[in-house]
Amino acid sequence: MIQRRHLMGALAASPWWGALPASAQTYPDRPIKIIVPLPPGSPPDVLARLVADGLSKLWKQAVVVDNRPGATGMIGMQALARSAPDGYTMGILFLTHTVLPELMGPLPYDTANDLAPVANLVWLYNVLVVPSASSIQSLKDLTDRARTQPGAVTFASGGNGSPAHLVGESFGQASKLKMLHVPFKGPAEAVTALLGDQVSTMFATTSVAAPLVRAGKLRAIAVTSPQRLAALPGVPTLAESGLGDIELREWEGLVAPAGTPRPIIEQWNQALFQVLADPALRNKLADLGMSVAQANRPEEFSQLVRQELVHWGKFVKATGLKPG
Repeated sequence: MIQRRHLMGALAASPWWGALPASAQTYPDRPIKIIVPLPPGSPPDVLARLVADGLSKLWKQAVVVDNRPGATGMIGMQALARSAPDGYTMGILFLTHTVLPELMGPLPYDTANDLAPVANLVWLYNVLVVPSASSIQSLKDLTDRARTQPGAVTFASGGNGSPAHLVGESFGQASKLKMLHVPFKGPAEAVTALLGDQVSTMFATTSVAAPLVRAGKLRAIAVTSPQRLAALPGVPTLAESGLGDIELREWEGLVAPAGTPRPIIEQWNQALFQVLADPALRNKLADLGMSVAQANRPEEFSQLVRQELVHWGKFVKATGLKPG
């Protein structure tokens, strides 16, 4: 029986609701920006915009999204790390950032020490999809082909170290299957290749996969969540498809430049979970394959990030992943 494999282990967390020190009581008094190190329309961008809208209403102050794509997210994170630690520039951190240090070598910032974790916000689940004309009709078809024809099953991603790449490699490791990874310049190019039947499959984000599945352009084989996704209720989980007790998930959270005053970090932490408690917002995120994380403290998110850095560092060494 395959043991459950998480892309990141869950930590028990309890909400923090305390009185804020006087130094934070006048914050914010001017516009705030949230740096997203990916293009508009990407899952981190969608999350950031929904959260920014809620915070703008809560704080009666403009909270805007600043997209800084490039270099697999490193450009945006470098800009954040070099920003003034005053609470007016924040950023979205996601799975890829914990594999980059080992995959790419020395970065222009220190992921563990130049960023101050605020909170993990959501878990994300992916959809295993194939072209609509593919002869692969089920997960069993895919696994049978991968076992009997090594290298015949290819999977696309938006680049080495991208979430789709890491999910695909983790799936292969957990299921003891060998699939050939085909990296592209970005998620859009990977999806285009899949639609053109240039690759066998892809672990696409729900927000991208669901519309294409509904339009009949892609066929969904399975979802990586523990339960079926609201966006694709007719698609079975990996476990339901016979792969055992396996779950693969990504995460996205908020970070600040290191040195940001603790009262400001605490205020953000509290405000974020107030915003994420809105049922309408949670439903929007669910439609995108995102599950709101249980309220967690900055220390807990920091621990998770450090655990991920260790896990993916070992994973890169064990699998021999290379940048490309």
